[in-house]
Amino acid sequence: IGSDVDNDLRRSIRSSRYNFSSSLGNLHFPPYPENPIIKQYSAEYWILGDLLTPQKLRGSSFAKRVFDYRDADVVFVPFLATLSAEMQLIMGKSVFRKKVNENEDYVRQKNLMDLIRSSEAWKRSGGRDHVFVLTDPVAMWHVRDEIAPAVLLVVDFGGWYRLDSKASNGSSSDMIQHTQVSLLKDVIIPYTHLLPRLHLSDNQIRRTLLYFKGAKHRHRGGTVREKLWDLLVDEPDVVMEEGFPNATGKEQSIKGMRSSEFCLHPAGDTPTSCRLFDAILSLCIPVIVSDDIELPFEGMVDYSDFSIFVPVSDALQPNWLIRHLRSFSKLQKDTLRQSMSRIQHIFEYDNGHPGGVGTVPSDGAVNHVWKKVYQKLPMIKEAITREKRKPKGVSVPLRCHCT
Repeated sequence: IGSDVDNDLRRSIRSSRYNFSSSLGNLHFPPYPENPIIKQYSAEYWILGDLLTPQKLRGSSFAKRVFDYRDADVVFVPFLATLSAEMQLIMGKSVFRKKVNENEDYVRQKNLMDLIRSSEAWKRSGGRDHVFVLTDPVAMWHVRDEIAPAVLLVVDFGGWYRLDSKASNGSSSDMIQHTQVSLLKDVIIPYTHLLPRLHLSDNQIRRTLLYFKGAKHRHRGGTVREKLWDLLVDEPDVVMEEGFPNATGKEQSIKGMRSSEFCLHPAGDTPTSCRLFDAILSLCIPVIVSDDIELPFEGMVDYSDFSIFVPVSDALQPNWLIRHLRSFSKLQKDTLRQSMSRIQHIFEYDNGHPGGVGTVPSDGAVNHVWKKVYQKLPMIKEAITREKRKPKGVSVPLRCHCT
């Protein structure tokens, strides 16, 4: 995987098969990799762990597991799509986008689709009631058209847009359209935070106004990050650090976020990143400069209660952002931070059990994901019913599609 912790873990697995003995029995289910680049996508692991927990220990889970698809509202597909993609990128990046046998991720995707397409559950709904966890923007890269009707759990839609030059008549490169995702059917879920939770009672004096740590150069919508960097890097009481998610970077980020009033959250290669949830767990008020951002659990939580949203056009005006942040009084900042402390728990996936198998917190991230999926059920049932009544050879009007 590429980190010292994971190298140690692999050695322990080879020597002892990493056998967990507990009230859950003997489980051959190792922890998700600690490599931070991969761990930020580990929602797939915690959600699956909830479903693998014996039913007698699942009393706090919002989801009820059944063992006959005819009794199910949705069908969860237990495929670690992000881990599959990341392993291929580590072991053979040159073939990642190729449909060849040397691309083991592609082979796994193909085998998976062959399996589920042949199932009665898939045939019943055309996949519309199936749930896939795709936290990495490149997860399930080769079969996205095939799974587009399903409920997709994604961290944002940034990896699912494409330029549509025909629709814009070539007049604007900014014209984009959704091709496979929609808030009507899909669920935005949080990244797994990498920094530990800071409780409000442990909060200290914050002497830095604004903090950012990350890569300066990004692609697509993330180019705004480089422009912000150049505007802010020499400002007093502002820390802009080039950094990467390793052990040293983690300690620097903990110190930086916990000692700063505000944490900058500009778009990267996609509209959001793990950094937002690290800021929330660090009680550092997020300053979100990302016009296309989608956020998890909206409707359950109001981000304006603890975050500052800034249009890109304003943020890129010289001196505007710093003046804006300095205008917040101590009372306003304390109120934002108090609101943040009350919702930190909903972004925590970890259930405290080895291997992720065990009782989930009733108010944690996994249950909030299930509740969001539950909200999609009326739309799913309507789409399946509409498809059933469609005469042979007739297409459902495009305006009725969820994609």
